[in-house]
Order: sequence, then structure tokens, then C-alpha cells
Amino acid sequence: MMQAMSPAAILFDNDGVLVDTEALYFRANREILATIGVTLDETAYLELFLRTGRGAWHLAQELGHGAAAIRALRLARDRRYVELVAAAGASVRMPRALEIVAALARRYRLAIVTSAEPEPFARTHAGTGLLPYFDVVLTRDCYRNSKPDPEPYLCALERLGLTAAQCLVIEDSRRGLQAARAAGIACWVIPSGLTAGESFEGADAILPDLDAAAARLLPPC
Repeated sequence: MMQAMSPAAILFDNDGVLVDTEALYFRANREILATIGVTLDETAYLELFLRTGRGAWHLAQELGHGAAAIRALRLARDRRYVELVAAAGASVRMPRALEIVAALARRYRLAIVTSAEPEPFARTHAGTGLLPYFDVVLTRDCYRNSKPDPEPYLCALERLGLTAAQCLVIEDSRRGLQAARAAGIACWVIPSGLTAGESFEGADAILPDLDAAAARLLPPC
């Protein structure tokens, strides 16, 4: 029988772990970049957004678009993403995410550590019912350096008042794994549809879904 693990807190990435929004964000970026003649395919998205966190606005800059035009494109992307999320509604939750998070919250302190901007994050969770279970939520405005820098997770440790050894991270990308490990925190990876082909060397576990994580974290009934 698998023995339950008992950290003091579980730190979740958001997109691809708690909510199935990565494909929607890819679509929003692809559609807006297409309006200026830039083709963003899944391979480029994986490299620019999920592996390096660089984003794709440099592609617009290379075509001669200035800072003001890029800001307008970014706002258009955000509006389109919000439209897609609103259309999806509560279905953006990962399967059984609400039940699992509610069960984990009875035993552990929970945090979300995401690279999402505050407004899109809030719109994403408008109907998920997940946020009341989390003690700490860190969005992109809460720290200076994004993943794979360890700063987001170090900020979460500070907010929680816990050490790295007392926590566990659940991520879906190589970049997130690198951030967690650089912060000294154990990390389980649940690959998403867009990250399934990545190498997760150094992960403490690679799991198929949230149910598998819950089986390790919760004692048997």
C-alpha cells in the first residue's frame, strides 16, 4: 500500500495543473499574432512560453512593431483569452480538481504560484470555486523574476512562513520544475497536453493526474 506523504504545504502551479487553460492561452496568442502575419505553432509555443518563458512579442518587434503596438497586441491577446475562458466556464477546472483541492485543504496549507497576470487569473477562477481553499496566491505581479527563477517559490515560502523542506510543489512544465528545484523544494510533475514531451529529469515524481497526487498525499479511507 502506498504511504501518504505529509508536507506542511502544497504549492500548485495553476495553468495545466489546476485549470486546463494552456490550450486556450496558446489559441489566444496564436490568433492575435496571426493578425500581424506571425505564425505561432505548438512547437514554438512550447519553447517560447513553457520552456523559456520568453513569450513571443519579440517576433512582433522583429517585424517593426514598436512598444505601443505591442502593448495593444498584448491587451488584445488578454481580451481574447478572457473570452475563451468565459466561454469555457467551470469546465476549465482539471478533472476532479475541486474535490481533490477541498480534501487536501483539510490536511495541508495550500498555495498557488503562477506566472499568470492578476486579471486573467481572476477571470479564469471566476467560476472554478477553487480559490477559497488556498492560503496564498501569487500571480505575476507579486515577484520580479518569473520561473525558472526560484523567486516565485521563495516568495511563497516567505508568505507561508515555512521552509523548503516543509513544502511540496506540483508543476506541469520543465520551467516550473527548475524553479521549484532551484528553491530547494521537492517537486512532482503532472505533464499537460502541451508539456507531455518534455524531459522532467530531477522531478521527485512524474504522475498522470491530480488523482495520482492525491493518492500519495491523502491517507487511505
